[in-house]
Amino acid sequence: MKNNNLSDRPLIVDLDGTVIFSDMLHESVAHLLKTSPLKNFLIIFWLFKGIAYLKKQLALNFIFDASSLPYNTAFIKWLKEQHSLGRRIILCTASDEKIARAISNHLKIFDETIASNGLVNLAGSNKANLLVQRFGKKGFDYAGNSKADLLVWQDCNKAIVVNASKSLQSKTGKLFQIEKTFVTQKNNPFAIFRLMRVHQWLKNLLLFVPLVAGHQLGNTSAWQSLFFAFISFSFCASSVYIANDLLDLESDRRHPRKRFRPLASGVVPIWQGIGVAPLLFLISLFFSQYVNSSFFAVLMIYFFITCLYSWKLKSMMLVDCITLAMLYTVRIIAGAVAVGLSLTFWLLAFSVFLFLSLAFVKRYSEIEVMILKGHSKISGRAYATTDAPLIQTMGVTSGYTSVLVLALYLNSDAIQKLYAAPQVIWAAVPVMLFWISWIWMQAHQGKMHDDPVVFAVKDKISLLVAVIFTAVIFVGAVGLKW
Repeated sequence: MKNNNLSDRPLIVDLDGTVIFSDMLHESVAHLLKTSPLKNFLIIFWLFKGIAYLKKQLALNFIFDASSLPYNTAFIKWLKEQHSLGRRIILCTASDEKIARAISNHLKIFDETIASNGLVNLAGSNKANLLVQRFGKKGFDYAGNSKADLLVWQDCNKAIVVNASKSLQSKTGKLFQIEKTFVTQKNNPFAIFRLMRVHQWLKNLLLFVPLVAGHQLGNTSAWQSLFFAFISFSFCASSVYIANDLLDLESDRRHPRKRFRPLASGVVPIWQGIGVAPLLFLISLFFSQYVNSSFFAVLMIYFFITCLYSWKLKSMMLVDCITLAMLYTVRIIAGAVAVGLSLTFWLLAFSVFLFLSLAFVKRYSEIEVMILKGHSKISGRAYATTDAPLIQTMGVTSGYTSVLVLALYLNSDAIQKLYAAPQVIWAAVPVMLFWISWIWMQAHQGKMHDDPVVFAVKDKISLLVAVIFTAVIFVGAVGLKW
C-alpha cells in the first residue's frame, strides 16, 4: 500500500560513502593506476579543467563490475522498503553520470539518477542549489554521510544520516530534523594494522636464517643489524601489500575471505591506502640506513620485484608462483648481506624448492575456493579450476625436492664441521617430509588458509613440527651428552 505523504516528497540519496562504503573517484584512480599507469600523469592536466572534467575522463577509462562494490546492505535494505511503500527515490551524486548509471542499473531501486556530467561537479552547494531548484526548500529528504552534505541538509525536510562520523552525527542531530541514522563499525582504530598485514611480518623472520645456519647466534652486532633489517623489510613489505590491495580491489571483492580486507570492504578509504603506502616505504628506507649498502640494494630488488608482481606477474601462469618462491628466498639473501655472511648453494636450493611448494599451495587453495563457489577461473589469475590436480602434483614434487636437497646437504662435508652431532641432524629429514605432506593434505581437504604461512602459524601440528625441528638442530649443534 502506497503512502501518499512519502511519495509526494522524494528521498534524495548520495552515493559515495552512503550507498557504498567507498568513493568512486578514488576507485577510478586506483583502476587507472593498474590498467594504464602512464595515464596517471594526465590527471593533473584533467584537473586543470575542473574536478567534473577529471571525473569524466577517469570514468571513460574505468571499467568496473557494479555488483562487486562494497555496498551498505543495511541502508539499501531500508531503501528497498521505502521504495515498496511508494516513496520516490533519486540517486544524486558527485560521481560521474556514467558510473552512477551503472550502479543505479545494478541496484534497480532508483527512480532517477542525477550526477556530475563533466561540466558541473554535483557536490556541496552545487548539489543543494540543484535540488532546491527542482523540489524547492524543504521539498525533499536527503540521505548523506559527509560534511559536504551539511549544505544539502540545511535545505531538506528531513535528514537521513548514513555511515557518518560520531562528530557529524552529533552536529546534524542538533541542527536538523533526523528521520533515521545508520551507524556502522567503519571507524576501526585497528584497521590500519590489518591494512599493513602486520601478521605477515612473520615471513621476514627468514632474514635471521643465515645467522642461525652460520652458527653466529653470539654475534651481537649482527643481531643489531638484523633488527633494523627486519623493521625495514617489514615496512617495505607492508607498503607493497597495500599497493597490491589497491590493484586487486575488484578480484578481492569476489573472494569469500579477501572481500573483508580493509580496502576491499571500504573499512579503510582508498585515499588513505594511496597515502599510507609511500609513507611506509619511506619509513623502510629510513631504517635501512642503519644496516649497510648491500642490504639496501637487496631491499630495492625486493621492492621492484614485488611491485612488478602486484602489477603484472601475478596474472602470469607459473611465473607468479616462481616469483613468490624467489621473494621468500630474497629475504634470506637480505639477511645474509645484512650481516656479511655468505650463502651456500644448499640453503638457496632448499629455500627455492620449499617456497615454490608453498606458493603452489597458495594457488591450489585459491582454486579449491573457486571450485566450491562454482567458478571456472580464479579472478585476476591465469589459472582455471581444472588446473588444480597439476598444481597439486607440481607443489608436492617441489616440496619433496626441497627435502631431498636437505638430505644431500646433510651428507656433505660441511655438516661434519658445523655440527657436534651430525647424525642427529638426519632427524630433520623425516620431520620435513611429514610437514610437507601435512600441509598438502590440509590443502587437499580444503582446510588450508589462502596463505600457508598464516595457516602454519595458527596450526598446532605445524607449530609442534617447528619445535621438534628446532630441537633437532639445537641438539645436533651442541652434541649429545649422556
